[in-house]
Amino acid sequence: MQTSTVLLIILAAIVALGLVLFQYYYKSRKRGKLSVLLSFLRFIGLFGLLVLLINPKFSKSEYTLEKTNLILLTDNSSSLAKSTESVQEVLNEIQINPSLTDKFKVASYNFGNSIQQTDSLSFGDKNTNISKAIKSINEVYTNTNSTVVLISDGNSTIGQDYVFSGKKAKFPIYPIAIGDTTQYEDIRINQVNSNKYAFLKNKFPLEVYVSYDGSREVNSTINITVNGKNVYRESIKLSNTNSSKTINTTLDARSVGLKNILVEVTSLDGERNKENNIRNAVVEVIDEKTNIAIITSMMHPDIGTLRKSIESNEQRSVSINKPSANLKDLDDVDVFILYQPDPSYTSIYTYLKQKKASVFTIGGLKTNWNSINQASRKYRVEDGYPTQEVFGVLNPSFSKFDITDFSMDDFPPLNSNAGTIGVENAETLVQMKILGTTLRSPLLFALDNENGKEVVLVGENIWKWRMQSFRNNQNFQNFDDFIGKLMLYLSSNKGKNRLDVDYKSVYEGSNEAKIKASYFDEAFVFDSNASLIIKLKNTESGSSQEIPMLLKNNLYEADLTNVLPGQYTFTVNVEQENRTQSGSFTILDFDVEKQFLSTDYRKLEQLASATNGKLYFPSNTNDLVQSLLSDNRFVPTQKATQNIVSLIDFRVLLAIIIAALAAEWFIRKYNGLT
Repeated sequence: MQTSTVLLIILAAIVALGLVLFQYYYKSRKRGKLSVLLSFLRFIGLFGLLVLLINPKFSKSEYTLEKTNLILLTDNSSSLAKSTESVQEVLNEIQINPSLTDKFKVASYNFGNSIQQTDSLSFGDKNTNISKAIKSINEVYTNTNSTVVLISDGNSTIGQDYVFSGKKAKFPIYPIAIGDTTQYEDIRINQVNSNKYAFLKNKFPLEVYVSYDGSREVNSTINITVNGKNVYRESIKLSNTNSSKTINTTLDARSVGLKNILVEVTSLDGERNKENNIRNAVVEVIDEKTNIAIITSMMHPDIGTLRKSIESNEQRSVSINKPSANLKDLDDVDVFILYQPDPSYTSIYTYLKQKKASVFTIGGLKTNWNSINQASRKYRVEDGYPTQEVFGVLNPSFSKFDITDFSMDDFPPLNSNAGTIGVENAETLVQMKILGTTLRSPLLFALDNENGKEVVLVGENIWKWRMQSFRNNQNFQNFDDFIGKLMLYLSSNKGKNRLDVDYKSVYEGSNEAKIKASYFDEAFVFDSNASLIIKLKNTESGSSQEIPMLLKNNLYEADLTNVLPGQYTFTVNVEQENRTQSGSFTILDFDVEKQFLSTDYRKLEQLASATNGKLYFPSNTNDLVQSLLSDNRFVPTQKATQNIVSLIDFRVLLAIIIAALAAEWFIRKYNGLT
């Protein structure tokens, strides 16, 4: 309590005492026990009221004992399915130990593709991402005293190197190596690289990585078949000093369609793991390519970004031309991108109108909006506005193509000097957001007119969006897929279908296999009350099945997680409507968790060393328990919390004041005093 407050309280006592002496003793002849009692009650009441007016504050300390967090991080992937009992024994020995629960606050997590807090283990995840699990725990338990017990076989199938991620962890990690640590002789195909698409009557490359674990010199053979026909064979020789080899070859694309490629390395005598001796790949052979031309009179980073993004799909090629280019050279172009048009684009606009071509117009700070307004009858953009930063807000109701997989999280603003946009019969894809306010004016919109399809973006520096997409996901796929869908929409000359189906030709395992569909009513408004059924037929076995498509985020979706690998044809049918869409796809028979036979305990030991932990095995889990109990780093800490409490919050004082004044009043009345 401050000195000034203490002085005020003393002053309040003096004032209260002075008032009592004046009222009860000044010029008063009655002095007895009754006067003393009444003056005391009056003093208590007055002093209490004055103290409440001063309202002094008191500090109150609360002490709590904070335990160290003991985090059990268990691998839930299918590679540990054979070690279920071993994992459960380790968990029981740690979770049920009363000494550990007294000293630590125990939390259980499991992980595969992602991490979740639960005690339930299914060992059904198709991938292991140890790095992501460590990063997630590091974020959740930052600035706390924690330690992690990692129960895993050490074989991470996706994500970054977990030893590198462990070096950034702020807590020690104690791995427990589960599984067989014996190193067996093994020859395997690590990876097969191929293009997703190839063009008819061309050759496409195939790259195969083969490796060997063992101590002797071995001979084997690489066989490559396409749709069951052998097209390549090569003998290889590997040893402990020359343990890997890369096979490079080219294959002919002789016919259109999906080409199932099987790469196999002959197994060794007595080899235990033969699952990793075979890898599949699929290449789709097509007979045409989409040509896209960027028309520009300036240099800008957006142009290179658009080219890289579009050509990330090998079915598309991009050329860059000036507005003065020979128009005959543009006859084979399917989609035109007009970057920041100006009056020099007059001949281009006339040519596009005659050709009825699809156009993607991008406006920026050097755009002549009057030129665009004169060329377009469907929309007008007011000119003469100052430059401003415009954020994009994705319109989830956009229906011309599927955008549910596109995310604009943390996307930076574009620069624009466009004013109010007047547009007819257009659909907004991205809205404008300026100074925290979402406007009605679109930033990116699409429309169909008599001259062809058109998409318009009224802002420059779209290259920043692609860079942010990489920051968010460590790759450009989010942005590139979005631009790819824009190009697919513009290059398609078909009218809008009431039933649209979105699927991939090839799925690498059934874990990520999904088919999406959109269905619209006669007014082309999304119909959320329709009933869609997908009928699958395995072209190899002839078996068929029906799967209902469930409504999800303005789309209908069929989850094919439980569908066996193979080649399938499908038909999406709208019940009570005569509308269907058909297609075909392939689910590859590949389980990355089956590629490993032994526990990678050496990698786990590196992780333990990098985090000041120690590697253990299930047989010496008790040693881990004793180490955790005796380690001084994990001693519970006492924390003090100081709360400042005002005297006015003490209701007892108010009750004493009321009781004192009331008692004084009743005693005075009882004794006939006024």
